[in-house]
Amino acid sequence: MFVESCTAAQNFSLPLVPPYFSKGQDFQKGVNFAVIGSTALSLDYLKQRNITVPPVDTSINVQLGWFNQFKTSLCNTTDSCKAYFRKSLFILGEFGGNDYTFVLSAGKSVREVNSYVPAVIKAIKGAAESLLKQGVQNIVIPGNLPTGCIPIMLTLYASTNKSDYDHLGCLKHYNTIGIYHNIKLHEAVFRLKIKYPKAKISYANYYEPVINFLKNPKKFGFTNGAPLRICCGGGGPYNYNLTATCGQPGVSACSNPSTYINWDGIHLTEAAYRIIAKGWLDGPYAYPPILSGCN
Repeated sequence: MFVESCTAAQNFSLPLVPPYFSKGQDFQKGVNFAVIGSTALSLDYLKQRNITVPPVDTSINVQLGWFNQFKTSLCNTTDSCKAYFRKSLFILGEFGGNDYTFVLSAGKSVREVNSYVPAVIKAIKGAAESLLKQGVQNIVIPGNLPTGCIPIMLTLYASTNKSDYDHLGCLKHYNTIGIYHNIKLHEAVFRLKIKYPKAKISYANYYEPVINFLKNPKKFGFTNGAPLRICCGGGGPYNYNLTATCGQPGVSACSNPSTYINWDGIHLTEAAYRIIAKGWLDGPYAYPPILSGCN
C-alpha cells in the first residue's frame, strides 16, 4: 500500500505496481495509492492555518479510505482479509515532505515548519495503526529526505551567506526539518513495534543514503561531476529553473541519467532509487531490512 519505490517491486521480480485509479489493471499483486503532492495532514488542517494547498485532498487518511474501498475486491471477511494481508508488504509513504514544503511556501520559518512535525507524525502513526489493526503484518514506513539538499529547495532558498551551507553544499538550516521529522518518526515506529510485537515494522531511511551519495558520489556511480545538479532541467546553478522545469517544451534531459543523483530537482533518478531500494531490502537503510522482516 502507498508504494512509492517502483524499484522495490522489481527487486521482488514483480510487475510495476499499477496506480489505483488506472483502468483495466490487475491489482492482485499490488496497488499504488500515491498521488503527487499528497500530504500527511488533511488539506482542511493546513488551510485553517493559511497554508496554500492543492485543490483536491489526497492526504493519508483519504488514501486509507481508498484502500478500505479497494480491499473488498481482495477479501470479503475479517479473517480472509487478515490472511491476505499477512502475506503482503505495505509501504506507507513517504509522507511529510509535501506538508513541510507547503508550509515553507507560505513564508513560514524553519522553526514554524518544525512545529508541524508532531501533527504529521501523529497522522502517519495513526495510518500505520489503522493498517496494523486490520491484520497487516509487514509494513515499511519511510522517513524524509534531506530537505536542504534537494535542488528545488537550493534554488528557492539560495543564500549569499556561505555559512548557510554545509560541506556538501546543502542548506544546513533546512536539513534540520528532515532530521527532526525522522527522529520523531523513528520514535513512533519504535512505539508501534512495542504495541504490535507480532508485526514486522521497518523504518526505511531516505536521509542517510542521499547524504552518502553526496559525500562520495563516484563510489555509487554518480560520475557527472556535480552531485547537486539535476539531469532534466532548464539551466541555473543546479540545472533547475522554476520557469523551465522537466517536461516543459524546450527542456531536455541528460543523456546519462544513471550518473546523476537527482532527476528533475525533486525526485531522485532510477539509479539512486535502485540503490536505496536495495538498502531497504537487504540493509543497511531499513531497520530491520525488508527481506529479514517479511513473514
